[in-house]
Amino acid sequence: MNLHQFRFVQEAARRNLNLTEAAKALHTSQPGVSKAIIELEEELGVEIFARHGKRLKRITEPGQHVLRSIEVIMREVGNLKRIGEQFSAQDSGTLSIATTHTQARYVLPVPVAKLREAYPKVNVSLHQGAPDQVARMLIDEVAEIGIATESLSNYTELVTLPCYEWQHVIVFPANHPLAKKERLTLEDIAQEPIITYHPSFTGRTKIDQAFASRKLVPRIALEAIDSDVIKTYVRLGLGIGIVAEMAVRDDVNSDLVVRPGGILFGVNVARVAFKRSAYLRNFVFKFAELLSDRLDRNLVAQAMSGHVNDYEL
Repeated sequence: MNLHQFRFVQEAARRNLNLTEAAKALHTSQPGVSKAIIELEEELGVEIFARHGKRLKRITEPGQHVLRSIEVIMREVGNLKRIGEQFSAQDSGTLSIATTHTQARYVLPVPVAKLREAYPKVNVSLHQGAPDQVARMLIDEVAEIGIATESLSNYTELVTLPCYEWQHVIVFPANHPLAKKERLTLEDIAQEPIITYHPSFTGRTKIDQAFASRKLVPRIALEAIDSDVIKTYVRLGLGIGIVAEMAVRDDVNSDLVVRPGGILFGVNVARVAFKRSAYLRNFVFKFAELLSDRLDRNLVAQAMSGHVNDYEL
C-alpha cells in the first residue's frame, strides 16, 4: 500500500464517490484512480466501497474504518512536511488564512502587517468564504488558521478559541427620522426597511434571534456579505443598515449616524480555529498572538493538545 492509494480513496469519499471528479482534483486519470482503489482493497482483503457495476455506490462498514485510518495517516504526513519546513526554514514559508470578508477587510490588515514585519520572508495567502467554507478549508488543509464569527465551533475536527468580542451597530443618514432618537428599540428598527448581512455571515443569526424573541418580523430590503456595500445602499436611502462595529470604526467624518446595537442584538464572539492535531509552525503561533491579547503560544498549544477550554481564557 502507498500514499497515492490513500489519497485516491480519500478524494473519492470527498467527491461523493464520483471517480471522474476525484481524478480531476488529483490531476490523474479515472481508470488510474479506480485501479489504485481496487489494489488497496485487494491488499487489505476488504471492500472499501460497495459497487453497482463500475460505479461506487456507498462506503462499506470496513471502509468507514479504513477512511478514518487514512485520515490520521494523511494528517500526520502533512505534519511531517510542516516539521521539515519548520526546521529547514524557520522564518520563511506561506501562512494560509481562511476567513470571512468582514475579518479580511476590517480586522486582519494590522495583524498581517505586523506578522510581515516579524517574519519578512513569510508570504500570506488569504482565502475568503462563508464561515462553513472557512471550516472546510481548515479541515481540507487549504488553510492553517481560520477566523470567523459563525459556525467554527460546530466542527469536531477543529480546535477553536475565542478571539475577541464585538457588537452590531445601526447606521442611517443624518436626516433620517431615527436620528432624533438616542436609544433605538427593536420595534423602531422593525418598522424600517433593513439592509444587513446574508444569513450565514457576520453574526446575522443574532440579529434574527433578537427579532424572533420579540415576535417581530423585520423588513429585510437587501442582504449582502460586504459591509461597504451595505453602507453604500444605506447612503442611497434604501433603508437603515445593521453592520459589524469594526466596519464603521475607521470611518472619518462619516455622513452616517451610528447607534450601538449590542443591547438589542447581543455580543458576538469571533473565533480562531485550527485543524485538530495539526502541526503549527512558529509564525502561525505568532499570528494567533497578533490577533488577540487573549491568545499566546502556550494557550494555543494547550488547546491543540486538548488541555484548555473557553472557560480558562
